[in-house]
Amino acid sequence: MYNKKTVIPGLAIFVILVTFPVWFNGLSAGPVPKPELPPGGEKACVAPASEMRDTHMQLLNEWRDDVLRDGNRQYVKVGSKEYRKGLQMACMECHSNKEKFCDTCHDYASVKPFCWDCHLTPKEADSKKETH
Repeated sequence: MYNKKTVIPGLAIFVILVTFPVWFNGLSAGPVPKPELPPGGEKACVAPASEMRDTHMQLLNEWRDDVLRDGNRQYVKVGSKEYRKGLQMACMECHSNKEKFCDTCHDYASVKPFCWDCHLTPKEADSKKETH
């Protein structure tokens, strides 16, 4: 009456085809990238590496809002070192190679951050200094 003999195998084939990418890849996204750390490693950063992995965009957004909207350009002090708030003033001082540090994780996570719409990478900034 409902063609059980064709509907059930059809549903089974459909489920297999739809879930094929998941089980074919073994539920793995591949090896997690290891970004190149600056000299001094994790100890020299404004926050521990585990915190930076999870919340660096929130931190950068807070800094952006403080500096651009509120005019608060206070330094962030970590241990005995002071950092100016900002992607290029703090982060890119140590993590100067965008391709080896930022892009490895962003490509892995398929994230397209909008930081570089306004900010220059260190190489671009150096080339602009040379032309002026």
